[in-house]
Amino acid sequence: MDLKRFTGPQAGSQKYDLLTAMAIAGLNGTPGFQTSMLRLIALVTARYNWKADEFTVGQRDLGKMWSVDERTVKREIKRLTTAQILLQLRPGVRGRVAAYRLNYAELYRLSAPHWHEVGPDFSARMESSHPQAEPQEQKIVRVDFRSRAEQPADLPQEPWARTLLRLSETEPGLHRNWFSALAFVSYDAGVLCVRAPSSFVGQYVMVHHLRPLQDMAQIEFPGLRRLIISD
Repeated sequence: MDLKRFTGPQAGSQKYDLLTAMAIAGLNGTPGFQTSMLRLIALVTARYNWKADEFTVGQRDLGKMWSVDERTVKREIKRLTTAQILLQLRPGVRGRVAAYRLNYAELYRLSAPHWHEVGPDFSARMESSHPQAEPQEQKIVRVDFRSRAEQPADLPQEPWARTLLRLSETEPGLHRNWFSALAFVSYDAGVLCVRAPSSFVGQYVMVHHLRPLQDMAQIEFPGLRRLIISD
């Protein structure tokens, strides 16, 4: 998305369209994803620097805005960056606040299945400004402090494999002990079916760890409405 489009004569209406896209992506997601998108919308509305195309807000200030503690802020930002909804431009080091940018292409991808539900005029505007030709890497520095051995391989092609990869980064303990054992079965009409190695594992994940699993699955299965774990 061209940076000028958010600072020119049409910037106001285009920002509204972007916020609408963020809202419908969230509304069609799991409860956890809805919460993440609501927090992001509040942040973007109040503190996003459109001229620089970034935001730099401290964790304490974000905690006040979101009515949560700083630990929750850290987890939320990690979820959004792992989901590639936010791109880190500069890390927060030596007292400097980290800088992030919205990943417009990912927001478009997540919301695209629901543009028509807003209305044909909205769908037409969004289609005309699809960010496929946008230079997403311009002036973006992705910082990864892990060693080469720790860095993940190329992103898998299958949505379930990508879901597990995201979980391994956001919830490494849960992924190692519970999620990695789940196998993809089918996805149809918004219902994702996975298989657990035992009824105990399936029931335990459903009762105790369903929310993080749904949140990451929603990113790779945008129309997800229900998740079923069988054994």
